[in-house]
Amino acid sequence: MTHTRKLLLSVDSMDAYMTLFGFNDQHVALIEQECSVSVTLRGAELCVGGEESDVELAVSVISKLLEMIRRGDLVDRSRIRYAIALAREGKVDMIDEILRSVVAITHRGKQIRCKTLGQQQYVEAIRNHDLTFAVGPAGTGKTYLAMALAVVALKNKEIERIVLTRPAVEAGEKLGFLPGDMTQKVDPYLRPLYDALYDFMGVDSYQKMVERGVVEVAPLAYMRGRTLSDSFIILDEAQNTTSEQMKMFLTRLGFNSKVVVTGDVTQTDLPYGKRSGLAEALEILDGIPEIGVVRLTSKDVVRHELVQRIVDAYELHYEKLKQAQK
Repeated sequence: MTHTRKLLLSVDSMDAYMTLFGFNDQHVALIEQECSVSVTLRGAELCVGGEESDVELAVSVISKLLEMIRRGDLVDRSRIRYAIALAREGKVDMIDEILRSVVAITHRGKQIRCKTLGQQQYVEAIRNHDLTFAVGPAGTGKTYLAMALAVVALKNKEIERIVLTRPAVEAGEKLGFLPGDMTQKVDPYLRPLYDALYDFMGVDSYQKMVERGVVEVAPLAYMRGRTLSDSFIILDEAQNTTSEQMKMFLTRLGFNSKVVVTGDVTQTDLPYGKRSGLAEALEILDGIPEIGVVRLTSKDVVRHELVQRIVDAYELHYEKLKQAQK
């Protein structure tokens, strides 16, 4: 049975309404599609029509999004999709909880906040554990949020240095044939880490920190034989570590240090038949309460909304392959 709900919009709500529905009403079309409702504006009334359960879902989402806009929060297509997903689980109010917490501030003054429940759980895991594994697809903020917390810890003098590392897995080209010294050879592998640091520190401040040894960005091979105390250590792209490399890295943990290991076990670049050190570590260390493990999903993708659909499509493809092999 078709059901209609009407929301009476005040003058300030009308401004929020225009913002919510976006250019050429793109956002309202998204809400209509995702919630299976029709949304129309009649004078100062917003009318939502459809099956009763769908209408209630859409109204709860629209009301929450209008509240967010009036507070000055950003509302885009990815956030609308996420609000709808939370509403389906009866958790639409939790989006406020996510947005209230400022993780860090960039050198340009921009506030960095969690955008999903998964990201919020990830940040809390890092704060509460000396060793945290974050596993999930590209675009979920694994590296960026870890970097944000590392810079905050450094500024608060909780640690003395930041160490960023990732395995320099060769994809097509051999390191020996690339031009330059070893630093220049591995730079392309470490570029995503530099980019994140520039965001939080600025180029000049970053370079000064590197010169003083406060910030170190190095390939994983450089970690052997070291013990890292009073440090925030991030191992990025950990799915490309071997079993031996992962064990070596994890045993570098020193006193008053935090280690964050990030990766996507479905995207390993290791030679065929070589098992990922990250996948193995997750099995071996499972059940140790002092170790935080966060598994992010396509719901936590905060890049272009198409990335989320690509991730979902690949997951479905891999699942079909697994079923076919059984």
